[in-house]
Amino acid sequence: MILAAICLSQDAYAAGDERFVPDCAGAVEIAHGHVVRVEQDGALILSDGRALALEGVRLPLGDKAAGVQALTALRAMALAGPINFTISAPAKDRYGRVRVQAFGRSWFQVALLEEGLAQVQIAPDRTECAPDLYEAEAGARARRNGIWALPDYGVRTPQSLKNATGTYQLVEGRVNNIGRVDGRTFIDFDANGRRLFSAVIGSEDRRAFRDFDFDELSSRRVRVRGIVQEYRGLPEILLSNPFQIEVLD
Repeated sequence: MILAAICLSQDAYAAGDERFVPDCAGAVEIAHGHVVRVEQDGALILSDGRALALEGVRLPLGDKAAGVQALTALRAMALAGPINFTISAPAKDRYGRVRVQAFGRSWFQVALLEEGLAQVQIAPDRTECAPDLYEAEAGARARRNGIWALPDYGVRTPQSLKNATGTYQLVEGRVNNIGRVDGRTFIDFDANGRRLFSAVIGSEDRRAFRDFDFDELSSRRVRVRGIVQEYRGLPEILLSNPFQIEVLD
């Protein structure tokens, strides 16, 4: 059922028609490309040997069952026919894969997100189509599609981050304090006057937030996402892109 929904939900993209590529994705740089296989890490391998990585999404490859389901759906889309790929700078990731938005019979990223087979993960140096991707993910989460029906993928609160170190999480709570120490900015989530969790922008990432008004986050309900780390006994997520922050009220 999931495969059928993915392949049929957006027939406007059939035959790789460039008219249906959204402006946010940029220009088509690889037209009518043919994928010959999909690797276990989700990379798409073209007939000319180039490896492509889907930009803006994270497949649940750490979960065996969900990972198999996501890769099966991705292979069904990738091998169904010609695909148009858009590319924005910087074009390659650290593994040499070309970073793309993919459009065949569906917009691959949106199709995977809508079925709950991926999460949004915005890279530090990219922003394209982030609102569209978040919208697709939110719909799947509301419907409890795919991974959103699994407890490990639920949105966490600052109180529920025990044993979450090293995992990718969405964390939602009310901001109680904005602090700045040694060039780092701390967005603190407290309970009863006790800090439970922080989202942190390092000095090296401040430039990406130069137009961001941190003070506007005070007392607001906010969702952040990223890898949970531990610092001085408390969980934190390092932010490198403003799109890792969603203001909810």
